[in-house]
Amino acid sequence: MTSLPIVARFGADPTGSPPDRRVRVSPRSGRQALQTGHARLLVVAIALAAGFLVVAARLVVLAAPDGPVVRAGAEPLVARERAIITDRNGVVLATSLTVGSLYADPGVVLDPEVAADAVSSILTNIPREKVLARLNSDRRFEWLERHLTPRQQAEIHNLGIPGVGFRPEQRRFYPHRNLAAHAVGFADRDNQGIAGIEQGLDAELRERDGPLRLSLDIRVQHAVREELADAMKIFQAIGAAGTVMDVATGEILALVSLPDFDPNHVTQSSANARFNRATLGIYEPGSTFKILTTAMALEYGTATLEQKFDATVPLRVARYTIRDHHPENRWLSVPEIFVYSSNVGAARMALAVGPERQRAFLDSMGLLRRPEIELAEAGAPLFPKRWNDVSTITIAYGHGIAVSQLQLASALAAVVNGGTRATPSLLARDDTPPAPGVRLLSPETSEVLRALLRLNVLEGTGRLADAEGFEVGGKTGTAEKAIAGGYDPNALVSSFVAAFPMDAPRYAVLVMLEEPKGTDATQGYATAGWTAAPAASAIVARVAPLLGVAPVERTESKTADALMVSLRGRKADVAAF
Repeated sequence: MTSLPIVARFGADPTGSPPDRRVRVSPRSGRQALQTGHARLLVVAIALAAGFLVVAARLVVLAAPDGPVVRAGAEPLVARERAIITDRNGVVLATSLTVGSLYADPGVVLDPEVAADAVSSILTNIPREKVLARLNSDRRFEWLERHLTPRQQAEIHNLGIPGVGFRPEQRRFYPHRNLAAHAVGFADRDNQGIAGIEQGLDAELRERDGPLRLSLDIRVQHAVREELADAMKIFQAIGAAGTVMDVATGEILALVSLPDFDPNHVTQSSANARFNRATLGIYEPGSTFKILTTAMALEYGTATLEQKFDATVPLRVARYTIRDHHPENRWLSVPEIFVYSSNVGAARMALAVGPERQRAFLDSMGLLRRPEIELAEAGAPLFPKRWNDVSTITIAYGHGIAVSQLQLASALAAVVNGGTRATPSLLARDDTPPAPGVRLLSPETSEVLRALLRLNVLEGTGRLADAEGFEVGGKTGTAEKAIAGGYDPNALVSSFVAAFPMDAPRYAVLVMLEEPKGTDATQGYATAGWTAAPAASAIVARVAPLLGVAPVERTESKTADALMVSLRGRKADVAAF
């Protein structure tokens, strides 16, 4: 068969079929066209992928729990959830809830006047003019209200206003409200810690994965708060503070300041209610400081239990005259000075020690510097810059120096726990025995002070602090509040520091009432023996069983009994002071 010429394939078909009009492309040209198509498809795919990634990244940022905090005028981002705070037994004290916050994109709002009317009719706490001003803003994002209730969110959602929407945020919630307000503190609407542990450990609360366990025992906290509130009411005090501390570990089981506030509604509270009287307030401690004066004199060897000091007449130094409230007008032994709360005797003991050693001793007890605690609200003490004999005398009985209640409780813990420093803490510590603290007193001095504190409750100014079965020991302190040019005799700070059980102290208790008033039952007295001591007794009776301290029959203390014998026949009616 004869082959057709190549040219015939592009002309008339000899068989009569229509000519083939398809263009024949060389192999090289076909490959180029295919590559061009692939390139175009790749460009389109990349563009689509980039758009998808932008949208996905935006969604991730909006939903990420660890995104940055919202800045004013910027579109909101959800902050990382703060860690839960619990008491030592796992009871939740602070947690976070996801709530809706209302925003607007003013550029999308169709009718700001109508929208402002609708929103302000539901959010009645925001003036309509304020809502309207934000809806008329030139910015593309404006907060209208943060942290709405579910009812508010539902009602505004049902309005269907274009340009108005919600963003999820974290809001801190405190289920026990006022109960531990000053210790736990609170966070603001941007989830920033503002007070208490929330502020002091703000960074840790943002980064922790698990709960933060405090040393507080909410049961003990409740008992202390309730007893303090009762005492405030009875004696019409303007404020109160109470602390319970483990004398071995320094853990704080209760920290109460009254008046207090609801951290869920901080803006509804006053500055006075938010003021922490337990750690931030500093007060002259009054005769509670005689604990430290006595310990100092015994530790330095400038006094012995048998030694007597002249309290026959008031002590005159420069233009000052130091007097006793109920003077014995005779030479007093160290136990008598302690039990009768003699200012003159304490002053003479301190003078025997001297200004330099007195200052060094109080500094070693942590009373001349800001206390270590996980709170920003830690008051710095006030004391004389020039520490002379007059300073030594007045500080011996708790005047001329001002410290926080936390510092006083910490110093008492060191006095009764065998003489070692107990650094206060609001964090629960391991159940393992704590490492030995820095030694501040000899065990022998600590033992004598425990006996004196117990003796003071049995025979002296602290009789109304006795809680049957729990071997309470303690000391009263009544100080006049300092005013310009002197002191106000009608404005007292009445305190009682205690420890129990005194045969082997485990807990320190401090009670302070600010400006209590005398009653008929107290014969008009507002001093610590009548006001703070009974409150301390009530607190010990309630918290001891919660802490596993069982009541016992009175135990014998050879030291306390020997001291008591020396007082027989010489007891004065000193319970009021």
